[in-house]
Amino acid sequence: MTPISAFTAGGRLSRRQRGFSLIELSVVLIVIGLVIGAVAVGRDLQRSAANQRLSTDFIQGWQLAYEAYFNGVGRPPGDNPSNPTGRVNGNATPAGTELCGTTMINEFLAAGIRVPTGRTEGQQDRYVYLDSNGNPQEARVCFQSVNWSEPADTVNNYVLRPRNVMVIRGVTFSLAGSLDQQIDGRTDARFGSLREGPLANGTVPAADTTNSTGMNWSIDDRVAFGAAVPTSLDESQVAVTTAYFKMMR
Repeated sequence: MTPISAFTAGGRLSRRQRGFSLIELSVVLIVIGLVIGAVAVGRDLQRSAANQRLSTDFIQGWQLAYEAYFNGVGRPPGDNPSNPTGRVNGNATPAGTELCGTTMINEFLAAGIRVPTGRTEGQQDRYVYLDSNGNPQEARVCFQSVNWSEPADTVNNYVLRPRNVMVIRGVTFSLAGSLDQQIDGRTDARFGSLREGPLANGTVPAADTTNSTGMNWSIDDRVAFGAAVPTSLDESQVAVTTAYFKMMR
């Protein structure tokens, strides 16, 4: 039973006893929505800035180091100094294997080439960043000579030619899209200077027009690390792939 003191002189409940009006509840919900939206936008902006920093400081840093090595030494890193092949690690057995890790770093340092800071001293080939779920990922670069698909003398026909590439491992879908936009101006895993590893050497017969267009990257940020379908939870580490970035020489 409501006490008499709770009523006003007109018999209505006092303001202290009444609940929130619909307008007040609507305002509160709008404010909550704006706060959540601002947090989401801020997170996306932070991720974009981090991807941009990785691209500028790390990927482009190694690209410039490669160009400086080629200009200074006159051949790709790891190539045979007495009988150059024009291919990365051409002096290795077998020729054309990946040039990675401390062997790669020492090759550049011995030539007097400054390399990116990377993760730490001795691990300049690695870079730690956060994926779209805020979990740590590690990108790693190597250099290699691979078969690269290029247009032939007829439309929709492609041939393979040896090209020197930067191998970038540990690439998430968001990072791949960011790098692709910066390097090629569009997101395409099959064509351009940045490609997903398995698609770099794809060729299409002239009569086959169904596969003559570009392709999406094989992963996205909904896929959990090690999975093949969109099954990730918000806290899951997202899937990664390997990208090839073609060098100019």
